[in-house]
Amino acid sequence: MLSSRFQSFSETGGPAHVAERLELLRGELARGDLEGFLVPRADRHQNEYVPPAEERLAWLTGFSGSAGLAVALTDKCALFVDGRYTIQAAEQTDTRLVDIVHLIDNPPTKWLAQTIKSGDRIGYDPWLHTPDSVKRFSDACKAAGASLVAVESNPIDAQWSDRPAEPLAPIVIHPRSLAGESVASKFARVRKALGDADGVLVSDAHNVAWAFNIRGGDVAYTPLPLAFAYIGKQEKPTLFVDDGKLAPQVRKKLAEFSELAAPETLASFVADLARANQRVSFDNATGPAALTQAFEAAGGKPVVAADPVSLLKARKNAVELAGMEAAHIRDGAAIVRFLAWFDAEAPKGKVTEISAATQLEKFREATGELKDLSFPSISAASAHAAMPHYRVSEASDVKVGRGFYLIDSGAQYRDGTTDITRTISVGAVSRDMRDKYTRVLKGHIAIARALFPVGVTGAQIDGFARRALWEAGVDYDHGTGHGVGAYLSVHEGPQRIAKTGTVALEPGMIVSNEPGYYFIGKFGIRIENLVVVEEKTIAGAERKMLGFKTITLAPIDTRAVEVGLLDDVERRWLNAYHAQVRKTLAPLVDRATRVWLTKATKAI
Repeated sequence: MLSSRFQSFSETGGPAHVAERLELLRGELARGDLEGFLVPRADRHQNEYVPPAEERLAWLTGFSGSAGLAVALTDKCALFVDGRYTIQAAEQTDTRLVDIVHLIDNPPTKWLAQTIKSGDRIGYDPWLHTPDSVKRFSDACKAAGASLVAVESNPIDAQWSDRPAEPLAPIVIHPRSLAGESVASKFARVRKALGDADGVLVSDAHNVAWAFNIRGGDVAYTPLPLAFAYIGKQEKPTLFVDDGKLAPQVRKKLAEFSELAAPETLASFVADLARANQRVSFDNATGPAALTQAFEAAGGKPVVAADPVSLLKARKNAVELAGMEAAHIRDGAAIVRFLAWFDAEAPKGKVTEISAATQLEKFREATGELKDLSFPSISAASAHAAMPHYRVSEASDVKVGRGFYLIDSGAQYRDGTTDITRTISVGAVSRDMRDKYTRVLKGHIAIARALFPVGVTGAQIDGFARRALWEAGVDYDHGTGHGVGAYLSVHEGPQRIAKTGTVALEPGMIVSNEPGYYFIGKFGIRIENLVVVEEKTIAGAERKMLGFKTITLAPIDTRAVEVGLLDDVERRWLNAYHAQVRKTLAPLVDRATRVWLTKATKAI
């Protein structure tokens, strides 16, 4: 399991196959009377991690990043990626045949409108696009006098001769002892949140897993069963899931509170709802256009809006929060063992990015509770750490040398999901590195200590993390925090701390606190803990106030701290945090590690 996480680009396809596969796709387009085809990196649920059978973008272009889209025309092909992946995309595809385009600077809709000709027919798979995506691409085609055409079968599948089988991982019941709420209670709350709608078509597989108290293994890093569901105000909810995923006892349990149906019947089911004059809500973030189109074809008017399940899922109950804290204590002990190991081994000059990430996973496996990592570990030395989403491979692996080493990693346990980043000093670092490290730490502490009234959004506090960096004339380009699920996705919405974080933060929500700084070609810094939104009592307060409780426990490297840049309040916070880390984790590690931990958490 460990070695397969770090395949080189050539082992996963790479540029060698691009010419052949573009030719095969163009042959299919000619047979379908199409001049182009949209190839998103997506499955039917718009998941971040998709099963191998859905990696059509990687099959065609070689690009294996988590976000991207290709527009393949008869005479050219463009691969659209954001700033995280421009370097990776250029390494993985054949740039003689595929143009790498920044999707922010030159969005695919703009490029398409400027490139295609009047009368062209551009195909797309309606199961892989949301209604909003279809509208944007349709408008772009119309602007050029062309048309966007839905295809009945994906032309890539016709030529992907060794396409993996669809996943059939067994579904397991997530017990109430971990979920903290019965399925009946969840259904009741979903129905109450429906408003004027008669029902909601749940297309986000994470929301299905939460609502039905189930977990699975259809994708990497997230315990997801790929399934759809319909929850109506009156009828018994329907779960659309492949029967091959259901053991007899699981099928019996699910049948107690839901109807079970094959995924192939979903489009006709939706059409029947339309013919019954039902007002159905479809998720604007994950709903396949194929379903809203089937609903419209049957005479219905779909309501495309935010799935109400997302917000319910984001507010963790007491049992989920207790599980998350237990998972973080367990994970923290593994992290401490890793940090002690790293401090002993890295100066010897033999530790590499892969060997470090592998060693951390071994420490997590030693807990006996690890189910999977929660995302591919970002193990980055020196200049590699300046790429916020760097993913080490056998081709890019380097030895850890003097400077900063950054490890961003997480784990999946049955009781919780973790995500932590530490930047570690290896040998002496420069004055500028110390300055930037301390400013990142100041931003981290500012978020950890933040107090704010009910109703405040993540966008309103995002600047807290950036102030010390702004004062030095620098910044970072990613958000400060993303939502995190409870034994679900490590990247969960709708809550976030970012310039785009428009959802109010509420008690029970979990977000990351991860400001950073990146000097391209030189070094990168990020310090990340997970925090829980909770109510705060302030003497004399005139409004109901909220703040954060930090649940990640692991030492923050103080060797690069410019102590003079910290004020007294910041020093007290750091010392109190380290005292908590030491008290909680010292009993869980061996004597030698405990000695290292005592030194690493010494007050400054």
